[in-house]
Amino acid sequence: MTSRTIKIVLVDDQVLFVESLRRVLENLDPTLVVTGVAHDAREAIEFVSSTGPDIVLMDVRMPGMDGVEAVRYIHERFPDIRIIMLTTFDDDEYVLSALEHGAVGYLLKDIEPEKLIDSIRAVHSGSVLMSEAVASKLTRLTHGDGRGSTRPKPEWFQRLSARERELLRHMVGGLSNREIASAMFIAEQTVRNHISEIYAKIGENDRARIIREYRSLFPEDR
Repeated sequence: MTSRTIKIVLVDDQVLFVESLRRVLENLDPTLVVTGVAHDAREAIEFVSSTGPDIVLMDVRMPGMDGVEAVRYIHERFPDIRIIMLTTFDDDEYVLSALEHGAVGYLLKDIEPEKLIDSIRAVHSGSVLMSEAVASKLTRLTHGDGRGSTRPKPEWFQRLSARERELLRHMVGGLSNREIASAMFIAEQTVRNHISEIYAKIGENDRARIIREYRSLFPEDR
């Protein structure tokens, strides 16, 4: 069965990089269609408004309005568009700001092309993606370094089954649903079912916020 086309807007002020990225994506996967290439945040907003993409790949640091501010603007007006931050920087402040304003992925520019394509597809399917280094930074920023911490586990944590706790550990570690399925040797649909149960027990379904707030529950992974 043919995969559905995913429309993408690319945003980066480095012309050579963004044009190369466009060719790589479309050559490696013809179902990824780049509907616009923007070189600053304001141009990105125009492309998003006119082409209605599924995914925006957004650089963090650009002249004028930066990527984080553009994420906030786009997410407020087009909440169904999935935004991935793609940058050479992994600065703490940008990690938190981008996720807090609506980004659902944060990947570094040195990612392998095939893994980037897998990440785009995972985000399009509803996953939240971060590099492991970024997920670790989020935990340190939100809860400190965890050494000597006596922060009690939330009440709902005790109601999770052993399988749900294992899955939550993978999820807050930044793995996609597909990667969790592979790590746990279960079907991807089973992963989605477990995540729905976890959301119900936590009382929220904002995956990015859950990653920020609850990775400290698994200090052995840091």
